[in-house]
Amino acid sequence: MNLSAQPQNEAALHAVDYWQVIKNRYGIILLTLLLVFMTAAVITYVMPKKYQSSATIEVKPRAPEMSPFEGGSSYGSTPMTPQFFGTEFEKIKSAKSLEKVVKSLELTTKWGVDADTAVQILKGIVNTQNIRGTDLISITVRHTDKEDARNVTAEVARAYKEYRTEIENHDADRGLKELNKAVQDQEDKVEERRKLLAIIVRTKGIIYKGQDSFYGQSGVDEDQGARTALQTFNELEQSKMQLESQINSLLKYNSDQLMVYAAGLDLPDNIIKTLLPQYQEAKRSLESLKINGLGERHPTVLSAIDQIERMKLQLDEGVVNLRATLQAQLDMATDRLKNVEVMKDDSREEAIKRGLDAQDYVDAKRDFETDQQLLQSLRLKQVGKTIAQKTIDESIVVHEEPQISQSPVSPNVTLNLVLGAVVGLIFGVGIAFFLEYLDTSVKSLEDVERYLQVPVLAVIPKDVGVLYKQSGMSPDAEAYRILRTNIEFNRKNPEDNAITVVSGGAGEGKSTTLVNLAYICAQGGYTTLMIDADLRRPRLHTFFDINNSVGLTNYLTTELMLEDVILQTPVDNLYFMPSGILPADAAGILNSRRMSELIQDVKQRFDLVLVDSPPILGVSDASVLASEVDLTMIVVQHRKLPRNMLLRVKQAVENVGGNVIGVVLNNVDVRSDSQYQYYTSYYTYYAPAESQVGPAVGPPTAGTKPQAAPRGNDSELY
Repeated sequence: MNLSAQPQNEAALHAVDYWQVIKNRYGIILLTLLLVFMTAAVITYVMPKKYQSSATIEVKPRAPEMSPFEGGSSYGSTPMTPQFFGTEFEKIKSAKSLEKVVKSLELTTKWGVDADTAVQILKGIVNTQNIRGTDLISITVRHTDKEDARNVTAEVARAYKEYRTEIENHDADRGLKELNKAVQDQEDKVEERRKLLAIIVRTKGIIYKGQDSFYGQSGVDEDQGARTALQTFNELEQSKMQLESQINSLLKYNSDQLMVYAAGLDLPDNIIKTLLPQYQEAKRSLESLKINGLGERHPTVLSAIDQIERMKLQLDEGVVNLRATLQAQLDMATDRLKNVEVMKDDSREEAIKRGLDAQDYVDAKRDFETDQQLLQSLRLKQVGKTIAQKTIDESIVVHEEPQISQSPVSPNVTLNLVLGAVVGLIFGVGIAFFLEYLDTSVKSLEDVERYLQVPVLAVIPKDVGVLYKQSGMSPDAEAYRILRTNIEFNRKNPEDNAITVVSGGAGEGKSTTLVNLAYICAQGGYTTLMIDADLRRPRLHTFFDINNSVGLTNYLTTELMLEDVILQTPVDNLYFMPSGILPADAAGILNSRRMSELIQDVKQRFDLVLVDSPPILGVSDASVLASEVDLTMIVVQHRKLPRNMLLRVKQAVENVGGNVIGVVLNNVDVRSDSQYQYYTSYYTYYAPAESQVGPAVGPPTAGTKPQAAPRGNDSELY
């Protein structure tokens, strides 16, 4: 089984149901469509005609004010934001702008309203929109007077241009005023800075030369003396420390070590440096003499010893002198160091003072030059803004002047009628579905079987006439053949051959159904009796043009024989018992032993007995008949009675002990209800051709009494 096809089939079924509702209610839909369409046409006709006039303008953003002295600098521009056009639309329709229109065109006098009301009217008739893909704005005005529409459009554009120019000029004047004030304030500030710089220059003795300046007395950098003094102090301090080291070393060494150490000192008048090598050479010579064998008393040795001693005394004296010299140099270095230290401190204080003076000067000069540059920039902007304000371009350009419209744009007849037709169609379809939702009448076979729990024996098409009066073999007879067959197969007992035909209300086709069923059964070989038991409004005799003066009521109230009230129709096997004279108490006559005996008697004489009855919901006659006969067949007109009424029909039959064999769904429009079309195709397909049908049965004349009413066989029809 293809499960995926099931939802598609259900969707198709729903679509068919929707289409079926539209077909069934097409009259309501067409009526609603016509009413709405005519309403739209009338409203369109009575609506006042309005003429439209349009003007196209270009609204430029506020142009940047370019300074002729500063390339690329701009100020005062209005950027094109996403809200630009929306803002301009509001300006066009603002009260201040429209008040100019009212005043210029004297609308208060012309329209006979006050100024505020005229402004509100203008807001209602003035429309603005941005032309797609451009920077253009379209201003449109609709009015009943074509000239007023043109004049108001032109004046709105002019008033908006004037209003926007006023705003821009006001902003420009205010900006220029603020700029002039800023220039004046900056000039005062620059003058104060200049005076302060002059005071510093005079007080500190600084020669000002624009970007370069120096102290007039020294002509050098203010920190050079301090640096020189510090350098000299450091050199003297290093020299002093060296002398102290040398003196301390002389005190540590013995005589020989001191001589060796002193010989290495590079000092003025240092004889040790020259005498020590001679002394050492003399000692080596003495040692050489001793090695050569000369004794201690040898004159040469004694001479050498004497020389060495003299040289030793000179060296000792040289060491003493050297120590004194070093001490003197140390004292001198100490004195110089003190002097230089004093000078260094003085130079440092002077340098600090000069540095502070220089810093004050530099700060004052920087502030003066900065404010002077700012003043120059402001002056350039002032000149540029003044020139730009004189040469500014118009920000609003009118590209299309409004013209007088020769034809109205409102109401739009075509659009209104089309909308009326569409709305009418939609509304009509909605009403159709709403009525369908509220309609609780029987619409389908499923409704009958679901609510009444009885089978549908046949579906009788709409506008089916009396079959025996139709020439040839009518295709409509197939529906009654189906009914005859279903009755045969749905009755449980073949002896149950007395059937009453009832309906819930009048006009549901009960009598016509009985006559046509009887005709079809007679054609099928059944000896069929029709009894007109509708003692309220009998109609069966009218189908056969038979006199209704003698019939059922005569038989029930007199001693007439059955053969006296049963008439044979021109149709073979078809007999008829008229109603007779209408009694005062129809229910009492029918609810009698003689009526019961009549039913039992005719059941034995005929194969099928069909009893016509009045509407079961209107009178009690039908209930009495349902209790007397074997079976009851309910005729239901399609889409007439509500379902609860049909339930009452069934309950009325069952309450008296009747047996409902089924329902005949009558007067079905099979052409519009597609769910019943297979019934028409079925009996049309099986209807015999005209060439196979015998001569037509002519219309019956006055009925004649049958000589005998033989009971036919009880064989089935097929």
